[in-house]
This record gives sequence, C-alpha cells and structure tokens, in this order.
Amino acid sequence: MGHNRTVMQLIFLHGPAASGKLTVARELSALTGIRLFHNHLVVDALLAAFDFGSAPFVALREEFWLSVFSEAASAGTSLIFTFAPERTVHPAFVARAVKAVEAAGGKVRFVSLTVSEAEQARRIGAASRQGTGKLTAPDLLARLRQEGAFDFPPIPSELEIDTGGMPPAEAARRIAVVFQLS
Repeated sequence: MGHNRTVMQLIFLHGPAASGKLTVARELSALTGIRLFHNHLVVDALLAAFDFGSAPFVALREEFWLSVFSEAASAGTSLIFTFAPERTVHPAFVARAVKAVEAAGGKVRFVSLTVSEAEQARRIGAASRQGTGKLTAPDLLARLRQEGAFDFPPIPSELEIDTGGMPPAEAARRIAVVFQLS
C-alpha cells in the first residue's frame, strides 16, 4: 500500500508533418531525462515487412504502440511520444492510448504542436528530414492534404505551441514547466 512509485506520464506530442515534433521531443528528453518513443521507430520496423497503410501494418502499429504505453505505465516509466494524425490510424487510437495508460496507473499529457502552412512547406524539404522515412516533398504534402490524408478526429490538448514562433528548446522548456517534468 505505501509504495512511492512515480506515476508514469505519456507526453503525447501531436501535430502535422514538419511541426517540430521530433525536434521538440529530443529537446524535452534531453532536458528531463524522459525516454523518447518516436512513432517512426515502429513505422520503420513495420515497413520492412508491410506496405504503409496495409491492414497488417495498421493493426500491428497500433498494437505495438499500445503495448509499449501499457508496459511503460505499469513500470512507472514516463515516455515522450510523437504522433502525426493521419487517416491510416484508427480514429479511436487516442482514446485507446488513454485507456491503456490509465489502466496501468499512468497519465497522458497532450501537447499540440502547430505550424503555419507556409512554415510547414518551408521545413518539409529540410536536410534534417531527408533519409528518415518522413514526408519530405512539398508537392506531395499539398496533394495529401487535398486528398484528406490528414483528416483525423480532434485530439484534446492541455497545451498548444506554435513552433513557427518558438525555438525547439524553448518549446521543450515550456512543456517541462507546464507539466512539472523537471
């Protein structure tokens, strides 16, 4: 009864491509010591065996994400997770993530990273994005946006940061202060 296990926090950074999720997450991890569970770790592993968006890819991606969240919460290990909402993710994923974390005694903290379309287009082809499996072509971004590829139910957020107007290290400091992470 009297254990002092730290409550796991899942810092759920979400936003569009090139909104700075991984950059801010790396800064936040360095600042707080919280482990970074970047969504592309799972995506890249699954792309070795399955096409993006295929039924097995979608099912296994979510299963893996949720299993990691649940196990980390059970162990009291906080995580930073990066997520780009898009239509191949089941609309109930966010609710399932909250359920998985809370069932194991953890708490999900949602942070929305936003960026103007002009800044997003400028960043999308950045050298730092090349060779990462991330979206890197402005014309493809525009086409995917037009096709509704990024349509996803609204995600709740306790904090919203416009990364076009705030350096990544400052965004990380703000998150750490708001959620009392360091």
